[in-house]
Amino acid sequence: MTTSSTTVVVLFGGRSSEHEISCVTAGGIMDVIDRTAYEIVPVGITKDGAFTLQPDDPAQWALVGEHLPTVPDNGTRVRFPSAAEPRQLTVEHQDGSVSTIPVDIVFPILHGPFGEDGTVQGMLEIAGLPYAGDGVLASALAMDKHVAKAVLEHAGLRVAPWTTVLRRQWQADELGVAETIAAHGWPLFVKPARAGSSMGVSRVDGPEQLAAAMHLAFEHDSKVIVEPRVVGREVEVAVLEGRDGTPRTSLPGEIVVAEDGFYDFAAKYLGGDEQLLCPAPLTEAETDEIRSIGARAFEAIGGSGLARVDCFLTDDGFVVNEVNTMPGFTPFSMYPRCWAATGVSYPELVAELIELGRAAVR
Repeated sequence: MTTSSTTVVVLFGGRSSEHEISCVTAGGIMDVIDRTAYEIVPVGITKDGAFTLQPDDPAQWALVGEHLPTVPDNGTRVRFPSAAEPRQLTVEHQDGSVSTIPVDIVFPILHGPFGEDGTVQGMLEIAGLPYAGDGVLASALAMDKHVAKAVLEHAGLRVAPWTTVLRRQWQADELGVAETIAAHGWPLFVKPARAGSSMGVSRVDGPEQLAAAMHLAFEHDSKVIVEPRVVGREVEVAVLEGRDGTPRTSLPGEIVVAEDGFYDFAAKYLGGDEQLLCPAPLTEAETDEIRSIGARAFEAIGGSGLARVDCFLTDDGFVVNEVNTMPGFTPFSMYPRCWAATGVSYPELVAELIELGRAAVR
């Protein structure tokens, strides 16, 4: 390792259903990061939860057609510090040898449970390792759609109405819960409360489809959110922590989907560019308003580093849908594209998040 550069552990993969997208993001970051300023240490977490040292090869983690990469178990094991000093990783190699790698900062690009939900952030804080992105509380809060809605609503932001259903409630009284849900009207959307990238999300057009949608959502979480369809344009804004603490916001982007569909996992990661408009065709007043909403939502959850705030623009104004503390971050994802439209390139964005993490006081 050179001593003149900053050593960045890119932590990716993980046990969640968004494992593959995390790998694609890792490849994107490896591809664009300034190699004169940063030394990459790729630590991939397998789907079984093993921390492994992986090749610093962007091509291995690229999205090729519809092929999504995964972290293979190559026999290595990476151990994080058991004390706050020294800041280094211990690597157990396949041949039995052991080495150490000094670490300046960790960049966790994990989506969903076991990574975006505050668990890894807590581990890093206990280990005394600086890291990029949101802290423990903001990560955990935003990950739980029920809690996030309550916090945003308390902060004076308008959110869509919702019903929260626990697995035990559904199992105990399907008919009673279905009756409560039906009061929202049709169509509605069923979502796992603590997942992302539209995993386990279903559109339900009538009561005969509800049970299947609930069962699918419960495959991803023991808590489910049910929301009525909000009629409006899907507009998102990217938020980046300011060096003085004041949130910076991007020009907004818009997702354009078929009238009878929604922006599901396949559309996000396997679809075409025509589904994303950056910047969104909004009036100056609408642009200013959603940027203000994004900053307020970021502050409401105690955000640091980054977030993407997703809204619906309805006939009577904006409705906040959700806040993502580790949004899709591949080169073709909405978050970096919004910043590109605002004048911040993907490599600049990666560098800024790393430097914000190095300066963060948790």
